[in-house]
Amino acid sequence: MIVVPLYAGLLALWFVLLSVRVIGWRQRSWTSLGDGGDASALRVIRGHANFAEYVPLALVLLGFLELSHYSSLLLHALGLTLLIGRLLHGYSLSFTPVFVPGRVIGMMLTCAVLLIAGLLCVYQGVLGFRLQ
Repeated sequence: MIVVPLYAGLLALWFVLLSVRVIGWRQRSWTSLGDGGDASALRVIRGHANFAEYVPLALVLLGFLELSHYSSLLLHALGLTLLIGRLLHGYSLSFTPVFVPGRVIGMMLTCAVLLIAGLLCVYQGVLGFRLQ
């Protein structure tokens, strides 16, 4: 695999930064669990958690597509779209008090990647089933 590890690595770096934000808040507030009723903390925590909820599945789907020898151009397009979507969403949720366009566009890009990659994986599975 050549393409997906690039985006997995870049996304991992972003995930570490989101994690550091949560850890920093927890240390400053002496809150080991939950958000302590702090709305800004909830945004930081959800920015981190939302990433953890969406990115693994997207990377698995992209990995399957790369293993199925889909075009590098398509994989880069999907990987870059996912990266931009996650950067926009994570930044707007974790680093700003209100940046709604970033959240909306970020989720739209993320969902587009999941939809396209999911459909291509289904197509690959049906095609493989028909060839056997």
